[in-house]
Formats: sequence, C-alpha cells, structure tokens
Amino acid sequence: MQSRSNNILSRLDWVVVFIWMALMAISVISIYAAVYDDEARGIFDLSTRSGMQALWIGVALIIATFTLIIESRFYYVFAQILYGLSILLMIATLIFGREINGNKSWLYVGPIGLQPVEFMKLATALMLAKIMSPHSFRLQHFSDFMKALMVVAVPMALTFLQHDTGSALVFTAFIIVFYRAGLKPWIIMTCIFLIFLFILSLLLTEEATLILLGGLVLAIFMVTTRKFKLGFIGVAIIAAITCTLHYFLLLFDAEFELYESLLIAYASILPFAIIYALWNKLQYVLLLVGLFVLSVGLSFSVDYIFDNVLKEHQRNRINDTLGIVSDLKGAGYNVYQSKVAIGSGGFLGKGFLEGTQTKFNFIPEQSTDFIFCTIGEEWGFIGSLVVVGLYLLLLTRILNIAERQKKLFAKLCGYGVAAILFFHMGVNIGMTIGIMPVVGIPLPFVSYGGSSLWTFTILLFILLKLDVARYE
Repeated sequence: MQSRSNNILSRLDWVVVFIWMALMAISVISIYAAVYDDEARGIFDLSTRSGMQALWIGVALIIATFTLIIESRFYYVFAQILYGLSILLMIATLIFGREINGNKSWLYVGPIGLQPVEFMKLATALMLAKIMSPHSFRLQHFSDFMKALMVVAVPMALTFLQHDTGSALVFTAFIIVFYRAGLKPWIIMTCIFLIFLFILSLLLTEEATLILLGGLVLAIFMVTTRKFKLGFIGVAIIAAITCTLHYFLLLFDAEFELYESLLIAYASILPFAIIYALWNKLQYVLLLVGLFVLSVGLSFSVDYIFDNVLKEHQRNRINDTLGIVSDLKGAGYNVYQSKVAIGSGGFLGKGFLEGTQTKFNFIPEQSTDFIFCTIGEEWGFIGSLVVVGLYLLLLTRILNIAERQKKLFAKLCGYGVAAILFFHMGVNIGMTIGIMPVVGIPLPFVSYGGSSLWTFTILLFILLKLDVARYE
C-alpha cells in the first residue's frame, strides 16, 4: 500500500495540483472580501461564506485523495452507471427540486442542497469518452454520431427544463471532444457561422442581413470557382430585379418592404444557380445554395425565437450585452456595476478589503457569479492577469496531459475536462466585463459553492489519476 501511494505521488502532475490549490486559496480570500462587513468576523468563521468555502475546500481535498486512490479502471467501467444515476437525479430535481431565482435546479435533502447538473457534467464527460473510445466507433457513421449526440442532448434538455440556461449551454462545450474524436471542421465552422448569424440578425435590418448573406455567398463562389465576371453579373441581375420589383410593387402596395423585393430576386436567380452547379458538376456550389437558404430561413426565424422561446430576463440580458437596449437600472445593472468595480481597480488595485464597490454591496451575487469583479477591484489588472494566467496554464497543462495518454478513453476525458473548464472560465469572466450575456455559471474553483467545487475537483483528479495509470 505504501509503495502504491509513493507511485501515485511520484507520478502525479504537481503543476496542476499547485494551480488547483492556488485558485482555491484565491477563492477563500476573494469570498471573504466580497462578504466582509464591519463586524469583521474571521475568514474561517463558519457563519460566513468564506468559512463555509474553506470547509468545502477541506471536503474537496478528501474527495481529491479518494479520487486518486480509486482504481483508474473504475471510471471506465462505471461510467454508464454514474451517467444513469445522474440522469435520475436530474429527473428527481424536476419533480422535487426547489426553485431558486427562477431555476428549479436545486435538490435538498434536509438542510443540505445539491445542484445535480454539476455532477451531470462530470458523468457526461465520462460517458462521452466511453462511448467514443472503442476502436469500432466512427463519428462519421450516422448511428455512432447519434449515439454520442444523445449522450449530450439528454442532460442538456433536462437542464433546459429546469430553466437553468447557463448550465445547459455548458454542454455545448463538448463539441471540442467531438472535434478531437474526428468531427469535420466544416461542421464546427457552420455552427459558429449560424451563431454569428443569429447575433447579426438581432443587430441588423432584414435588408442588411440579406445583402450581407448574398454578398458572402457570391464572394465564396467567385473565390472557389475564379468566375469573377459571372459573380459580378449575378450581382447586377439581383440588383436590377430588386429595384424593378420594388418600384412596381410600391405602386400597388405602399407598405411593401425592400427586403421582400430582395427575397424575390434571390428566389428568381437560385434555380439558375442550381442548374449551373448541376451542369458543371460543382457540388460545393449546391452546398453554398443550401447554406444560403438555411441561413435566410434562420435569419427570418430569429425574431420569433427571440420573442417566443427566450424568457424576458434572457432577452433583456442579450439586448444589454449587444447594446440594443441599455438598462442600467434593470437587466444591465449587475454588469454595469461589475465593470465599474473592475475599472476602478486600475493597474494595481485598491488593496485587500479596500474595494468600495465590493464593500458596499453594489454588485449582487458577488461571491458567486461575479466573484471576478472583486479580484479586479482589489487586485487590479495585475491580479486579474495572474488569475487568467493560472487558468490558461491549467488548460494548457490539461491538454498536454490529454495528448500524452495511451488510451483513447483517457485522452477524450482530458478534452472533456478542458472543454468544461474553458467554457466556465470564458463565459464567467466574459459576463463580468460585459462581453457575454449574464447566464449564471460559476468561475471554476473560485466562486462560492460546494457542488461546483467538488465537481470540478473530481473532474480534474480523475484526469490526474488516469495520467498516473498510463505508466501501468
């Protein structure tokens, strides 16, 4: 037993462990500053949030130890059971959960509250790695792709039903695992393009969106086929049809919109584009036509999705983030105060317990979702840079660990851990500085909370255990 412990300690990636411990130390200090008041109770007083966080860190140390002691094969063999139990917990939360801040994502057993979606992320990472690790698995096969997709889609759907949009979006980060398992890059680029199109459709008018889409498709066509002359002729024809139609249609209907004429012009030229592609056997032109039609359909459905699918507070947050509406007393209050706090920290910060925005409780949820603004105000640009640097070093180290694994299961687990941590870090810091909508997800190892801390710890130390086991 002693020899086994020595082997684990000698083979452990201590750089990752030290970063983990540093982030947790920053957590206790920052939470103490966020909840500090004139009573000045001790930092480890269990009646304060900093004291409770220190207690949960103690539990996390025990969890990390047990995670390292457990046989590495356990995580592969029992991945399905852990996934199934997590799904059952998610369903139980839907039925028996307590609603907090509009989210029915908390399950209470007496005074103890847990957020099952945090453990669901862990189970999904393990299950996805297990599904994809057999040599017979091919992501290009439809059945294999759907099997892997359902592993992510089911917990994501259950999380949406709990009205926890932020946690549901975390599951989209698993696209990184799909990519490492062989997902074609163009699929990922198409997803990014559609997200970009969704944002553009909110910011631009219908006419501007259609012109931009048409111009993009024509530009791709001209670059790939080198038919620049044909492309310019296409632009001229579309412009001529649009102007002529709009002039004559306005004679009959004064309310006829320009984008409607533009749509008719596009519809009239599309059949000729399809015939040209078929005649010259240019399949990618057909793909461009299909992408264009899909993009136009999505663009014109954005308003319906935005108004009927998203909730009012979600619409307000997106509007505020994109600058469509500025509501500093409503949806934009948290972000505005957060940016004031971070900006007021300057280069070196105001000093420990000297943050005025922090001390006078201007920022709601400052010890949880907005903990980064405490760091920015009290430790300034340098302190913020240190924290971001620790995260970047941790992510780089995790990816290095993943790539040196001999077993595909361990490699994909590593990418799953990196995906979850990257999404949480990027979105949480992004929303505190106003470049992301406020979706309410914690900053890994730093935000106040036991469920998220323990989940991130288990994820990290499972990977470390798998890394230790590669010597076996």
